[in-house]
Amino acid sequence: MTNGNGDLHGSAPDTCPVALLLIDMINDLAFPEGPRLLRRALPLADRLAALAARARRAGVPVIWVNDNFGRWRSDFRTLIAHCVRPGAITRPLVERLAPPASEDYFVVKPKHSGFFDTTLELLLRHLGTRTLVLTGMATEICVLFTANDAYMRGFDLMVPRDGVASSNTAGHNQALALMQSALKATLVTSDAIDFAALGGRKRQRHALRRPGTRIRQAS
Repeated sequence: MTNGNGDLHGSAPDTCPVALLLIDMINDLAFPEGPRLLRRALPLADRLAALAARARRAGVPVIWVNDNFGRWRSDFRTLIAHCVRPGAITRPLVERLAPPASEDYFVVKPKHSGFFDTTLELLLRHLGTRTLVLTGMATEICVLFTANDAYMRGFDLMVPRDGVASSNTAGHNQALALMQSALKATLVTSDAIDFAALGGRKRQRHALRRPGTRIRQAS
């Protein structure tokens, strides 16, 4: 809602039926499988940077959904600084993603799912989003958990096969198959995603809402 001056009080000012989620791409990969995942994430970063640029041009919201690494005081700028510090193995990964644009959204999560104890669902309802394009890593962990929670909330899912990555090939393939069969996700390649056909357009500003007006629910 807005006040008489049109102040959104932090609410999302855009309206779009589709949104692009980049899950855990800002990551220090500080775990045993990290170096193996990094090798697969580097080419993924190039594809996602291009996909995010296409989404922005189509007026589609780009939402970065990221772990807080167990640091409850962390914010997104702190996470980026941590991952590009001198000597960080993930510095090339984060630099390939390119700096997030000023119009992007950021959600910091404490657990695997982007929906668990976060503002993601409220943000998507503000946006009027019905379809989520899910990308990021790892496929069988945070991407799958987020996809499951999105499906239970009634969102339609699209997952580019080359837009997700894992250090575990078998787990990656099993998660993709599960998202397609159980969560009704549409599997595509990243270059086949047509944001305009999905409802992208130049960003629309919400008409000013009077206090107490209901937020439009995604169907």
